[in-house]
Amino acid sequence: MAEGGDRMEQLPPARPLDSIDRDILRILQTDGRASIRSVADRVHVSRANAYARINRLMDDGVIRGFSARVNHERAGQGASAYITLKIVQNSWRTVREQLQALPGAAHIALVSGDFDVLLLVHTPDNRTLRELVLTRLQSIPEVLSTRTLLVFEETDLDPGPGSAGDPLRDS
Repeated sequence: MAEGGDRMEQLPPARPLDSIDRDILRILQTDGRASIRSVADRVHVSRANAYARINRLMDDGVIRGFSARVNHERAGQGASAYITLKIVQNSWRTVREQLQALPGAAHIALVSGDFDVLLLVHTPDNRTLRELVLTRLQSIPEVLSTRTLLVFEETDLDPGPGSAGDPLRDS
């Protein structure tokens, strides 16, 4: 969950991406388990070149990591919600740290508009979700108000067969 955040501020500026880099990113976004050999073949470069490019993209912070897409309901997290929060001005870093520690927190964003923070959570059931909102979130002193939007159904927009694993394997 701590992907990005202050870590991004410490990275040097990313080098410009060429068409091969962009093709590699598209492949890995579709299938994070793609092997170096497969990536190299699909973008028409050597395996060494593909490996070096992926490492550079990781070092530059362009690729932040690899993960699995999870069916939360089948994983025992049948209740999902987007929660909007209004927070005390200039309390983002403090609030973010507390939100990252919440069980089931999947995504946290500082946003503009009618509220300040958008939080996505996955919990086993509505009772656990209610406790998370009423007990945990609303007890954070910097949280002024919350609004909970239940997720009835989700659609994964990433058409790939999977995005888990280590693309730097050589199979």
